Amino acid sequence: MKILALEPYYGGSHKALLDGIRDQSRHEWTVLGLPAHKWKWRMRHAAVTLAEQVNRRTAGGESFDALFCSDMLNLAEFRGLVHEGSAHESIGRLPSVVYFHENQLTYPVRHEDERDLHFALTNWTTALAADEVWFNSAFHRDSFLEALVALLARMPDHRHIESVQRIRAKSSIQPPPIDLGTPRSPRTDGPLRILWAARWEHDKNPQTLFEALELLITRGVDFRISVIGEQFRDVPPIFESAKERFARQIDRWGYQPCRSDYEAALAGADVVVSTAIHEFFGISVVEAIAAGAYPLLPERLAYPEILAPLGPDAAKFFYDGDAGMLAERLEILASRVQSGHGSPSDLWQGDPTAASRSVERFDRPHRVREIDDRFEAIAAPRRP
Repeated sequence: MKILALEPYYGGSHKALLDGIRDQSRHEWTVLGLPAHKWKWRMRHAAVTLAEQVNRRTAGGESFDALFCSDMLNLAEFRGLVHEGSAHESIGRLPSVVYFHENQLTYPVRHEDERDLHFALTNWTTALAADEVWFNSAFHRDSFLEALVALLARMPDHRHIESVQRIRAKSSIQPPPIDLGTPRSPRTDGPLRILWAARWEHDKNPQTLFEALELLITRGVDFRISVIGEQFRDVPPIFESAKERFARQIDRWGYQPCRSDYEAALAGADVVVSTAIHEFFGISVVEAIAAGAYPLLPERLAYPEILAPLGPDAAKFFYDGDAGMLAERLEILASRVQSGHGSPSDLWQGDPTAASRSVERFDRPHRVREIDDRFEAIAAPRRP
């Protein structure tokens, strides 16, 4: 099969998803992407820009069997702008899939009146225009569709609330393929090594992390901390003060541009902590778990479904989201490391590979095969 992928924001997790699928797929992927810059402008103009690029290709006789795009594309506009071309089927009528990395209706903003509902409505029409709608987690799907019902109910007339059920009917959960091959390093002596790997933004709730670490210090708990993750222009000021406050405990600080450095941070961590109040999936958390880190996660968002294969045993990996309880759990883990002389079995008090085995289903080769199979099923009824 020949699959045309359109990505208005070709960077970060969007780029990683496409490149990872393309490199291991048994199908032929053509990726047309725009630089990951000024996301609002990308959502406004990408349908026009990418339609022009596609029209030039189809005018030369190039053809495709299916269309793939992310939630950043206005698919309805794109379909109206592409020409018939000389291909065996118009690009606008190809079986299409939209992948929701995030959405602009439930993505957190500091103040709700800052939300531009135009982008949320673009997500709505894109989902309606697609043949299949893929979400990276059930939490993402359900929260988006629930919020969409509430939004449409506020409209003055022609609310189209029934359209939400049409979107749900063609939706499925397709977690991103993830590289899970980070080798576990033999643990060296020392205190508990804590990893926090998230974007340096307010929705990842760094305040709770640093409050918990402050509690550990007041209780005399020894630890090391690596705070890594992507940073943007407006970094919350708490990171600068935390860097100074915890200078003696820091192993790594800031974005790790080299993949090998990032993997070393994962492989060297005893425990991976999340404090997020927003997370549609949590790639870095899954990668850290796969590398052998003990997960300590708030019992919300997509985390319960990530650890769902563990059943009731997953409860020990969750906390209530409060800094006090996080500190208590970290103190317990720190005491296990100290009393067990760094032995992983003492840290886990059970099977140290249970959590990592629970995320094996996200491994890239396995997930890409499933995605390939799904595209064949989508295109089969319409292929000549």
